[in-house]
Amino acid sequence: MSPLPMTLADPSSPRGIDDLLRIMARLRDREHGCPWDLEQDFASIAPYTIEEAYEVADAIDRGDLPALKDELGDLLLQVVFHARMAEEQSAFSFQDVVQAISDKLVRRHPHVFGDAAVDGASEVTANWEAIKRAERQAAGEQDDSALAGIARGLPEWQRAVKLQSRAARVGFDWPNPAPVLAKLHEEIDEVREEFAHGDIEARHDRLQEEIGDVLFVVANLARHAKVDVGAALRGANHKFERRFRAMEALARDAGTALDALSLTEQDALWDQVKAQEHAGP
Repeated sequence: MSPLPMTLADPSSPRGIDDLLRIMARLRDREHGCPWDLEQDFASIAPYTIEEAYEVADAIDRGDLPALKDELGDLLLQVVFHARMAEEQSAFSFQDVVQAISDKLVRRHPHVFGDAAVDGASEVTANWEAIKRAERQAAGEQDDSALAGIARGLPEWQRAVKLQSRAARVGFDWPNPAPVLAKLHEEIDEVREEFAHGDIEARHDRLQEEIGDVLFVVANLARHAKVDVGAALRGANHKFERRFRAMEALARDAGTALDALSLTEQDALWDQVKAQEHAGP
C-alpha cells in the first residue's frame, strides 16, 4: 500500500469518513501498517468497543460536550476497525454496515417512511419490537419466546432489565414497587442466612446465587422507578469516589495518611464529608 497522501498527514486538513477508512486500512496493511493493529482480531477489540461506549455515556453524564466529541470519535473508530477486519476476510465492508443500518432504520420506522400511524413513543417501541420479531422469523429463527433476541453479550445489569421488561409485556410483572421491595427484603434475608453458616468459602456457590437474586431484584426495582441502572450505579460510583478523595484530603490536612487511621477514625472522616456535602456551600 502506498504512503498516505500529504493531506492526511497534515493535522490541519479537514477529514471525512473516507479518510478515516483509508487511515484504518493503512494501519492494517501487512507491509506498512502498525504491529499492534495488525495483531488484533474481533475478540481482542471487543473489550475496547464496550469501553468506548461507556466512555461516551460518561461524557454525556458529565455534560462534557468536547469530551463527547472525542469519545464518539473513539467509538466510531471501533466500528471502522471491525469493518476493516471483516473486509479483509471478504465478509462485509463499512459500506455494508452503513447500508444495513440505513435499511433497518427505514424498515423499523414505517410511521416516518411509510403509511403507518402511531400514537406516541410507547406505540413506536411496541411496533419496533413487533418488526424485530418478524425479522427474526423471516430469518428462520425458531425461538418464539417473549425473551428471544436479547443479546447475551450485554452487561448483565442491562440484560436483567431487558429480560424483566420483555416478561412484563406479557403480564409477568409486579403491579407496583411495593412487592418488589418486599421481594428485595426476602432476598437479603436469604443472603444473611447464607452468611450465618460461617464458612464463606464452602458457601461460595450459594452466596453467589443469592447475591445474584438480590441484584436482579434491585434491577427490577430500578425499572419500576424508571431509573436507569447504569446511570444510578455511575452516580453511586462518582459519589463514593468524591467522598473518598475528600477523606484523603482531610487526612492530609491533619498531617496523616488515610491508611494510618483506624476504621473508626476513617468512618468519622466519611461522616464529616457527608455532613459538609449536606450543608452545601
